Amino acid sequence: MKPNQKDVEATRFKYLFLLPALILIFAVVIYPFIYNIVISLSNMSMSHFHDWQIVGFRQYAKVFSEPIFYSVLGKTVVWTIVNVFFHVVIGVFLAVLLNRYLPGKGIFRTLLIIPWAMPQYITALTWRGMFNYEYGAINLILSRLLHLPMVQWLKNPTDAFAACILTNIWLGFPFMMVIAYGGLQSIPKELYEVADVDGASGWQKFWKITVPHLRPVMIPAIVLGVIWTFNNLNVIWLVSNGGEPSDKTHILVSYVYKAAFNLYRYGYAAALSMVIFFILLLFGINFIRKTRATEGAY
Repeated sequence: MKPNQKDVEATRFKYLFLLPALILIFAVVIYPFIYNIVISLSNMSMSHFHDWQIVGFRQYAKVFSEPIFYSVLGKTVVWTIVNVFFHVVIGVFLAVLLNRYLPGKGIFRTLLIIPWAMPQYITALTWRGMFNYEYGAINLILSRLLHLPMVQWLKNPTDAFAACILTNIWLGFPFMMVIAYGGLQSIPKELYEVADVDGASGWQKFWKITVPHLRPVMIPAIVLGVIWTFNNLNVIWLVSNGGEPSDKTHILVSYVYKAAFNLYRYGYAAALSMVIFFILLLFGINFIRKTRATEGAY
């Protein structure tokens, strides 16, 4: 059946409205991604900025042949696991508290979401000041209130890395709290009432009712949390001042930034960024498949 003129014009009108969005997606997502792939296959650097050429997978070979890649990858894995673990634990714990009757719950809910609502660079710089050895709030609390020795947070690699983790935990738990709180709102109250009749304890209700019903909403949130934490440049770069001391606090994404904009190894940085992309892609696919996150709770 031949479409009439009105249907054809309506279809063209729809595509006309989609065209600006498609152009924008191509400009800010597709083209940069393709260009990054091309650069990762080249020898582009400061010395070959205008006369760069395709050299195949030579940059990828450099990535996997340099020992620093594996040490930074190990720190990135530790950084991601520790952060996401505390994001989920603290977020779910606070969501469960907020889901109960609590005086001034609206005020607490607003205050707890502030860390997530504030720009990361402002929060990171604020926490860097709080970790100052002489005047920072953290050491003042340790010395004056807890009577513990002050810590040179930003001078020792382990302490500086711990400072970055503490900052990111504070930044990330509100997101998990909001997701968990929304999931808790969808759980039927009748399930808890039946459990009370059966004499179930609080832990039994949590593990048998709350956790299974939160799983479909928390698994995608955890995947997002892993990806965001794995790629969180702001906290590492601003709190540790660019991977200091002695470049010992880098994670992969901050090392990519250093390789590109401090060392001017553009081809190497592009190849390393593609390695990060494939690591996260494989993780996301396998994690969702193994946890069956797309299946609802029954």
